[in-house]
Amino acid sequence: MAANLPGGLGFGKSLLYIVLALFVGLVLVKYFLNKAPSFSPGYTSNPKEIQVTYVPSDYKYDIDDENAIAILSNPHRYRREFNNLIYNFNLSLLKHVAKRMNLPDSLQRNVEKEYQKHHDYLKQLYFNDFVHIKDTTANMYETWYENDSKSAVEVMNEVASKYTCFLINHVIVTMLKAGSNNFSAKGRKIDTPCGIAMTEAVRPMMKRMEDKAAILDFATSKGILEEKVEKAIAELATMELRDKKGLSKQLQTKIWGYAVSSTDIEVSAISVLKVGFKLNEYFNVDLNSKKRTVEVTLPEPRILSHEVYPRIDKLDIGWMREVENADLNRNFNVLRGEFRREALESDLMDKAKTQADELMHLMLQPLVSSMSKSYKLKVKFRGNPDEDFDPDILDNANTAPKTKNPEHQLSESF
Repeated sequence: MAANLPGGLGFGKSLLYIVLALFVGLVLVKYFLNKAPSFSPGYTSNPKEIQVTYVPSDYKYDIDDENAIAILSNPHRYRREFNNLIYNFNLSLLKHVAKRMNLPDSLQRNVEKEYQKHHDYLKQLYFNDFVHIKDTTANMYETWYENDSKSAVEVMNEVASKYTCFLINHVIVTMLKAGSNNFSAKGRKIDTPCGIAMTEAVRPMMKRMEDKAAILDFATSKGILEEKVEKAIAELATMELRDKKGLSKQLQTKIWGYAVSSTDIEVSAISVLKVGFKLNEYFNVDLNSKKRTVEVTLPEPRILSHEVYPRIDKLDIGWMREVENADLNRNFNVLRGEFRREALESDLMDKAKTQADELMHLMLQPLVSSMSKSYKLKVKFRGNPDEDFDPDILDNANTAPKTKNPEHQLSESF
């Protein structure tokens, strides 16, 4: 047995050398493969990775909620302040995300400059979507139903939710150019940049504004007609729409998750809606001797009046359920809003323009022809949203900005 020991040790050493040689060979092969040039342009076999360490940071945006709600309630009238509000709001989101991601100071200082590249088209997108969703001609009705300020905040929340991720990706992520889409993060409260902006900034702020809006709506609705108001109007109504709708709703009372009582409500309503033109907003007649035309310019058509006649068809109250005034008012307001929504989404406005054109020719064409048979009448419509506004909106402490130039007040928060 002693004579066999040297041979056994020699075999073990040989095996160890073979294993080491294979290991070194694999390492070298992997190293040279990683160093080998890529034959596909724009790709790399060893992409870089964005590494971010998240740190705690509180969202700070010092804004007067009452002032902001007044601007959102009247976006046409306060268009410049609306743009400034969007600028400061978006910039606050970007700065918060940059702080949470603990970006270098050089990048954090560059956030505003990078956002300015996108603000011009973003402010237009925000405004277009906001006024498209919010019926600005219904302010008086919304105020009466204690819903004007709240609906403005809800629309702002919807629009902000639509564009926040787009904003973060085009500013913060673009600033972190690393040649790869790989992203790794560590630290406390890890989330995507978009998730941080939505959960830590947009939602808490909108919740705070909704609470303030509820207070403003209650106070404004109580004083909406404390005084009798008489004013001269100049309106041209060209279309009338009559419609009827119904709404049924069931209210349940639950104990430990089980429904023990229910109340059935059925409400129907007749709507009479008139569309036309507020001539006191804008009405202009120009004589063009070169083109030998008389141009009549009218404002864009809008809802001039809306009468809703609600009726309760069924009210079956459960034994444990009390029906409050808010339950009925909410249903009435839902029906009213649905009437207006369908009218605005239909071709009613185009029909109003057609009728106005025919009416202007009927009224003014004989006068134009008496000047000269070669003159022609032309009807145009003014569609500048920056200058069109609702003069019937009440200017009180709850519906108008506190300062003459809210733009300066809002910008001071930064």
